[in-house]
Amino acid sequence: MNALPASLVTAISAVGQSEVLRFYDALDAAGRGRLRAQLESIDWDQIPRLCHLAASAGSPAEAAGADFTSRLANAVTPPCLTLGGPTAETTAAIGRRALALGHIGAVLVAGGQGSRLGCQGPKGVVPVGPVSGASLFDILLGKLRAVRRRHGAHVPLAIMTSSATDADTKTWLREHDHGGLDPEQVLVFRQSDLPALDATSGKILLDAPDRIAMAPDGHGGMLPALVAAGGLEWFAARGCRDVVTFQVDNPLTMPLHPEFLGHHIGQAADFSTQVVRKHQPGERVGIVATSAGRTFVVEYSDLPANLAAERRPDGLLRFHAGSIAVHAFALDFLNRAAAAADPLPLHLARKSVPHLTPDGQRVVPAQPNAIKFERFIFDLMPLAERVCLVEIDPAEGFAPLKNPPGAAADAIEHVQAALVAHARGLLAKGGICVADAVVVELDSASILDEDDIRAAVPPGSRIDSPRLIGG
Repeated sequence: MNALPASLVTAISAVGQSEVLRFYDALDAAGRGRLRAQLESIDWDQIPRLCHLAASAGSPAEAAGADFTSRLANAVTPPCLTLGGPTAETTAAIGRRALALGHIGAVLVAGGQGSRLGCQGPKGVVPVGPVSGASLFDILLGKLRAVRRRHGAHVPLAIMTSSATDADTKTWLREHDHGGLDPEQVLVFRQSDLPALDATSGKILLDAPDRIAMAPDGHGGMLPALVAAGGLEWFAARGCRDVVTFQVDNPLTMPLHPEFLGHHIGQAADFSTQVVRKHQPGERVGIVATSAGRTFVVEYSDLPANLAAERRPDGLLRFHAGSIAVHAFALDFLNRAAAAADPLPLHLARKSVPHLTPDGQRVVPAQPNAIKFERFIFDLMPLAERVCLVEIDPAEGFAPLKNPPGAAADAIEHVQAALVAHARGLLAKGGICVADAVVVELDSASILDEDDIRAAVPPGSRIDSPRLIGG
């Protein structure tokens, strides 16, 4: 072990994890370098806490036990505002003014890989455009270009990567002119990784002799990683007062919708979030609830089945506000949250993780054998003094790409169908007729609404063949 600092070896030994070094002496120089870099990236003082969490309860919901059950038993769905209501124009004017003044920044959560979707590299490079073949990055960064064109000000964008996607994301940005954005208005920062633990022994698993089995720390890793990268100061220096966050897998996302921003700002909210209405208990989205004056999100896997299925007298599910991971935060609130002690608790997930046995044999388990840890950004919600929920129509803003082709839901064919349906709907509002079964797509950098449609295609026109509108 003479190539490793004695302090590092001592730290590893002190938490009972010396097994991670069992192949070190047999590695070549490059392998030792790779393993050492990983070892030095781990906060070894945190390992006992991870082991305790894995051994005791698992998730904050489970750890809370009776308190969690009691809180849910007394919880209700908080009131939701909607888009297009009687104050829509006044509210949207507030959002448009904030955009024109450059007061809005954005964080794109882009740490996921596309391998499960049949594409190598970051999930952001997966082509989803039904006509253009545009990637998720193309579409999402295009939306920011459209907002800049319409309102005349930049929306500074911070892109959160992971260790698996950081290098490829930076390469994509260089090779694609930063998606048409000003490079000075783009910050790339990387979330942390946490080691996977054997579910029985609590030992850190090795993925290879020179590599620990690690996993990104979830979308909640955004806040500590952004703080470490100086991101909060970066936004403030560019005049931002509020920051929206959104996921790379949703090409219909609309975090910069003026009316959503207007509700957030007009309500003086610390934390605003978009929700969709749940109609069936089994829909795989977390729910937003409120109890004892605090609003919070419960993951669908943590919501007891009887409560998930419970309905109100009017037929609505008792917990019907489905969280879609589109949020707006006051920058001041993010600064206060960052200064709080442990504002984002760790959740665990039981997963099947390939690993090496003590004698160096690689095992690919068929059943969950390990525990991975992650943080959720919505766990900041209970810290907020004022939370604002805005219900959106999923046809307008929610088409997540989660599953490989052929899956029952959230596969590329469903996402592309949603993009086509959205395009056909907006074209109809602009007075354009699209022939049945004709595939159409909106260029995200050119088309925000029906006003842009009318500028791109004369009202009264008919489209009879596949077409990209505005590109």
